[in-house]
Amino acid sequence: MQDIKLVRENPEILKKDLERRRDPEKIKLLEEVRKKDSEYRELLQETQKLRQKRNEISQEISKAKKEGKDASKIMQEAKEIPDKIKKAEERQEQLKKEIEAGLKRIPNIMHESVPYGKDDSENVQIRTWGKPEKKNFELVSHGELAEKLGVADFKKAAEVSGAGFYYLTGDLALMNQALVSFAIDSMVKKGYKLIIPPLMLNREAYEGCVDLSDFENVMYKIEGQDMYLIATAEHPIAAMHMNEVINEKDLPLKYVGFSPCFRKEIGSHGVDTRGLFRVHQFWKVEQFIYCKPEDSWKYHEELIKNSEEMFQELEIPYRIVNICTGDLGIIAAKKYDLELWMSRQDAYKEACSCSNCTDYQARRLNIKYGKEGGEKQLVHTLNNTAIATSRAMVAILENNQQKDGSVLIPKALQKYMGRKKTIKPQ
Repeated sequence: MQDIKLVRENPEILKKDLERRRDPEKIKLLEEVRKKDSEYRELLQETQKLRQKRNEISQEISKAKKEGKDASKIMQEAKEIPDKIKKAEERQEQLKKEIEAGLKRIPNIMHESVPYGKDDSENVQIRTWGKPEKKNFELVSHGELAEKLGVADFKKAAEVSGAGFYYLTGDLALMNQALVSFAIDSMVKKGYKLIIPPLMLNREAYEGCVDLSDFENVMYKIEGQDMYLIATAEHPIAAMHMNEVINEKDLPLKYVGFSPCFRKEIGSHGVDTRGLFRVHQFWKVEQFIYCKPEDSWKYHEELIKNSEEMFQELEIPYRIVNICTGDLGIIAAKKYDLELWMSRQDAYKEACSCSNCTDYQARRLNIKYGKEGGEKQLVHTLNNTAIATSRAMVAILENNQQKDGSVLIPKALQKYMGRKKTIKPQ
């Protein structure tokens, strides 16, 4: 949520930032919020004056009665004031809700290092790791390969659940669990505390974490209840300290969360749509940090480094891109994507999103920090995917497939899979 103080005192900063985002609708929204806030503050003054006048008139009436004078005219005036106060307060309450809703839709201020661009085609590559291998045989799509190996069933899943679902069996099911264990072990060794979060959040908690449009475009709502299935463990972990003050000495709080994730979105039709890359349900290990404002950019780099080290151990080539202004969502001030090399697609594809949300989420969720008895201020929140198992498995199936149709299991996962080195047809 954007800071109302900034909207009031330095709207030009926000306007300049929105121009960089190429978002005229949000500029218009900013002006609407400013007008409503101006009216709100005028009504506050008007209400205060009405209350003061009511007190003065009450004294005049009392004085007139004591002196035996006719107080009917003053009493009529006094009778009208409560109705005026009521109408002013009702309008104030309406404006307050509209202003808050507007502040939740005005994006976070971007870091100066966010590159200018219109869409994802203008994201800026920062670095790469590993050398994409060129195979000397025709590659099979990961979905087709998994079915040939007998370790996944997309047809039956579509029959019983619809498009975007899957059955994992045998060695691929084991690999899914191996990736989870590998990622959790890696993060716990670095001092991150493991969290298994609730798989549902109420709307109040969720509004603190996401762009409001996500309620329609991304999340599944539980019918007849004020509850939503989580799209990522990031969200319940962000809400875990809602309406709290964290002791300054306890910062940073470093968490690693594990959960299934549920999303409405599904990829556009094209190559490999029948598979694991963009699905309605998947498992993910997530990194999350609460910290002091002066430390957040340091931890932003730490979070992306953590993911890089894991994919280096898995020996999957990747690149890091800095997300441009036209592709950055409203919550993050800056975001890196880690994109894995997909041999069959001959392209890098997103696997991790690393965001510094500065104080934007914390303002929505009312999460502050400070010393006992001292001044309190908003924390900064950061998040990054550690490993989304479905996308990691796509990369492994594509990059590690062999001419005989088998798939090599990364060395880092073999100890979690009974020392097995290869997935062969079952």
